[in-house]
Parts: sequence; structure tokens; C-alpha cells
Amino acid sequence: MACYIINYDLRKQKDYESLIAAIKSYDTWAKILKSCWAIVTDKSAVEVRDHLLKYMDADDGIFVIKSGREAAWRNVECSDDWLKKHL
Repeated sequence: MACYIINYDLRKQKDYESLIAAIKSYDTWAKILKSCWAIVTDKSAVEVRDHLLKYMDADDGIFVIKSGREAAWRNVECSDDWLKKHL
């Protein structure tokens, strides 16, 4: 299993509810910032992106990256413990 960081920009039409529900469909997730989430899954970054694209419009942007070895943060919405455990 790997942790992926998801960042998105919903542009003209903003259906946050559907996209957030799709992100929360993964067993392990955390909201880091307003449009930044982390999930733990055995899927690839491409598979995660393609799954979430079903809930986004053609003009929306998405960035999915496999978490690395080093991170720093401040004033995030999830717990520090969650990030330390999964990143």
C-alpha cells in the first residue's frame, strides 16, 4: 500500500460533494488542506486519477503523487499523527 497526495482545482462548476465522496471511498484518507487530500491504497497514481476524473469536469485540474520520504507541514486539517503514520 502507498500513500498518495491528491490536489485538485474545480474551476467553473464546483461539485465538491461528489469528488469528496469519491476520495472518502478509499478506506484510509485524510483531508490535509481545502483541496489537498491523502489516501492510502494499492492502486497506482494513474488509477486514482482516472477514478476521480469520473467526478470532475473537463476543465478541472488534478494532481496525484505518491508520497515521498520527507514532508513538512503547518496548520493542516488532519492530525499530525495521521500524517506521520501514513506519509
